[in-house]
Amino acid sequence: MHENNIFLRVFHFYLEGFKNMKLGKTLWLIIIIKLIIMFGILRVFFFRDYLSQNTDNKKEIPHYVGSELINRQIK
Repeated sequence: MHENNIFLRVFHFYLEGFKNMKLGKTLWLIIIIKLIIMFGILRVFFFRDYLSQNTDNKKEIPHYVGSELINRQIK
């Protein structure tokens, strides 16, 4: 019964493939480290949160975004 289930067969296929990897595990580790650096560390330093700085509460956010879009489009 379980051998006929397509999802289990695909899962076991990938599981065996990852178990037998040698160079691939190192490459996946490098990819994961790069993603953590890009999205975790660089985000803190380079991407400020403009909405919380320019608005007092959450109800003002849509109005602020709309006015910024209109003002930037006109210029």
